[in-house]
Amino acid sequence: MKDTFRGGVHPKDKKELSREAALRVFDAKGEMVFPLAQHIGKPAKAVVQKGDAVLVGDVLAEADGFVSANVICSCSGTVKAVEKRRTISGAMQECVVVTNDGSYTENGRFGTREDISAITNEEILKRVKDAGIIGLGGAGFPTHVKLAPKSPLGVKYLIANGAECEPYLTCNDQLMRGSAKEIVEGMEIVLRLFPNAQGVIAIEQNKHEAIAAMEKAVKGHSRIRVLSLRTKYPQGGERSLIRVIAGIDYPITKLPADVGCIVDNVGTIYAIGRAVIYREPLFRHVMTVTGEAIKEPSNFIARDGTSFQELIEAAGGIKDGVTVKKIISGGPMMGIAVGSIDIPITKTTNGITVLAEDGVELAEKKMTACLHCGRCTTVCPNGLMPQMMADAVEVGDFERYEKKLYGLDCISCGSCTYICPAKRPLTQTFKQTKAEIMARKRAAQAGGKK
Repeated sequence: MKDTFRGGVHPKDKKELSREAALRVFDAKGEMVFPLAQHIGKPAKAVVQKGDAVLVGDVLAEADGFVSANVICSCSGTVKAVEKRRTISGAMQECVVVTNDGSYTENGRFGTREDISAITNEEILKRVKDAGIIGLGGAGFPTHVKLAPKSPLGVKYLIANGAECEPYLTCNDQLMRGSAKEIVEGMEIVLRLFPNAQGVIAIEQNKHEAIAAMEKAVKGHSRIRVLSLRTKYPQGGERSLIRVIAGIDYPITKLPADVGCIVDNVGTIYAIGRAVIYREPLFRHVMTVTGEAIKEPSNFIARDGTSFQELIEAAGGIKDGVTVKKIISGGPMMGIAVGSIDIPITKTTNGITVLAEDGVELAEKKMTACLHCGRCTTVCPNGLMPQMMADAVEVGDFERYEKKLYGLDCISCGSCTYICPAKRPLTQTFKQTKAEIMARKRAAQAGGKK
């Protein structure tokens, strides 16, 4: 095992804003909005209707297909509507809207610790599925699917991703400091599914307290170790972690399980433990509200469906005299800029970053033609050639972009854009190109089925 990967960049991490802010529970006061598409795969199917009474832990929408996930109610109250609402992407999506009664009455079907010493692997997967757990690192892949690969005996590494390399975000750091024992319990549960696997908890070196807490928690657990990683972005990328820990590079056509690895965010591992031991569904998770424009940068245990606006207010609101330039769901490297704060957080919302200065706006004013310096190539964690990819896009040669330059292997980490002295919007270009290529593929497949 190594401590880092090829390429990468060192942006200012800005974690000092919220690093020492302990996790605190936040219970929303307003209505709660639950999008049915909070995960990769088919949106869940609503099983409630207007007027239904609901409690914390109730299923609002059931997984609709193999790659799908349940949506769980995080408050008690009454279903106001099942209708389209604005979401993080800016699109109108089908949502369950619940009038929150403020009492947060639970349905009584979870919360008691159980003896799971004799639990079967099938029951573990069922509890994870019933809980609606998805990848909490941002991708949102249904966890019960990830934990059921074709060859469980071929899995050699279970990797708990505690790198948290995204600038500004510190909620996983705080989770590892305060809930190390529970994360290790979750690791032990998942390792039951993979008898030949070694558990590795990967943490960047700038999280000293988290490393110490996790190292203390793994003592006596022979199959789990903590790996201290060099602080570098995007150290927490799935493929970067696999290169570092397993020494394996793999094409985009393969999944981590195909090369003997399962990677889950530490928050996901924590949620698995809660689901299996306590039958607790996923209705809340950790997240950071931060940025130079925020009065009191904070780390929260927030309930899914809470509005951005309420969470920003819970972090003290906007600093007096400060003009907000941009609000991002997530962090500045891989997050999504939002046009409204009247939108709900979802399971994959790991942060809200409120900026008083827009780096993209400043970069656009300084943008020049490509200098052919090659810096973008040296920092790409996947060994791609962003300069040539951008040239292919400019002339509309999508076949070269995909087949010769492997452009679909781009993970949109933003390293090339960050390092570019010409301030070219490379990552944005590649995101748009990938969307266009995938849209053409879907259209071709649909045409072939007619």
